[in-house]
Amino acid sequence: MIPRRLRYSVFSFVSCFALLAPTLFAQQVGLTSTTIPLQGDLPAKSEIPKLYDEMDLQQAAQCYLWALPLVAFAQWQYEHEHVFDAHSGDLVVYKTYEDKLGVLTANATTPYIIAFIDLSKMGPTVVKIPPGHIAGGLGDFWQREMGVIGEMGPDQGKGGKYLVVPPGQKPPSSDGYRLLDATTMNIFIGFRLLDPDFDKGMELVRQVKIYSYDKRSAPPPTRVVTPDGRKWYGGQPEGIAYWELLHVILQVEPVEERDRFFVAWLKNLGIEKGKPFYPDQRQRRILESGAALGESMAEVNSFSKRIPDILHWPDSRWEYVLTMADPSQRLGDIYQFYERTAYFYEAVTYSKAMISKTPNEGQAYLGEYSDKDGNWFEGSKSYRLHVPANAPAKNFWSLTVYDTKTRCLIENPQKRADRSSRDELQRNPDGSIDLYFSPSAPHGHESNWVQTVPGRHWFAYFRLYGPTEQYFDKSWKMQDIEIVPAS
Repeated sequence: MIPRRLRYSVFSFVSCFALLAPTLFAQQVGLTSTTIPLQGDLPAKSEIPKLYDEMDLQQAAQCYLWALPLVAFAQWQYEHEHVFDAHSGDLVVYKTYEDKLGVLTANATTPYIIAFIDLSKMGPTVVKIPPGHIAGGLGDFWQREMGVIGEMGPDQGKGGKYLVVPPGQKPPSSDGYRLLDATTMNIFIGFRLLDPDFDKGMELVRQVKIYSYDKRSAPPPTRVVTPDGRKWYGGQPEGIAYWELLHVILQVEPVEERDRFFVAWLKNLGIEKGKPFYPDQRQRRILESGAALGESMAEVNSFSKRIPDILHWPDSRWEYVLTMADPSQRLGDIYQFYERTAYFYEAVTYSKAMISKTPNEGQAYLGEYSDKDGNWFEGSKSYRLHVPANAPAKNFWSLTVYDTKTRCLIENPQKRADRSSRDELQRNPDGSIDLYFSPSAPHGHESNWVQTVPGRHWFAYFRLYGPTEQYFDKSWKMQDIEIVPAS
């Protein structure tokens, strides 16, 4: 396996453009391009293998970006089954910092309840949600929202029964059910406990029921599982393991019209529905290089976005984390490929509640990936964030630090990755709060500190739960995270 940081080896990933006008193209974009030797007006026969390698490498990199949401859920589902022994329909409770260390950009403040359902095994499936103080939803394996449950959903926190129907099947019944037509054979269910009393929340969890429709007369109990300190990782794997997992999940999922070009590209790389995955030496080399190149592109696309209107305040570096216009990932005549890639490389799950424009409802997410001077955040340095008084959150706000390599909660000796308005924080006389990020606790500010790790880069999310009008009209403003000069 080629080490990821070695990246890739290729004579020029812009050479397909250079075939048309290599010198002009190189001058226009400021790159050095390799001229392709010609025989008359065609590429020399000796160059044909190189050109095919180049074409397949470019397609592998784009397939890597395309498959990010699918592979992330497949990996998380794999961890449920092989690390937690949680199978289709079992609920996993993520409560502690240690529990959540494997979740991409997890919220460190509230517990998560997660289940994966394999409809190829369970068929039409009933999901019974009790009345109570929860919020969440169901999604397909492309991480598109299928339905909302809890207080933001049609049941408005009053509970109800949902019947999830596999792709292409007719519902066996509609009496007493809210019908959800699945678009993939594997689906995701996730919700948060909103009551700060965890024990009360767990009473609700034990009332959730997930079972096959054909067992409705005597539903079996729904298992509830906890990670119990087991190490796991729910992000996309690296190298050839990425493609192995993609091959597995593609065998059971339908191919949508929008994805047929990508599936055709994968066929040249040895990944095909209905056939085993045994890449030859050339394919394996290209796949490993394509995964490394694709991940470099994903990092840039997430941590240095070129998406228009990405900044919440034009003169700051705080960006909108969620840039897809709709959970369907479609906007007018296009699918938002780059927006989808940016989000699902660094995070999981997407819902309308996360992009609500209604004051006092849903959530708002801002991210910052470099300091006020444009430099990546370094774990060996000290930083400060000034949070002005009266932050525009009806419920609460939180600031969470993530490791750029894993996109998970920063793993530190402090065993904490966040600070929130629910904490006992030291406040300034005007009600504002200064948060600190450094390897060692700043003297006198220990309650406002998150520990960073030398040798690791990090980024931050600022979440507002129930964002108020002052967030949307931008009358409340927060400055960038800034480096604290050494004293």
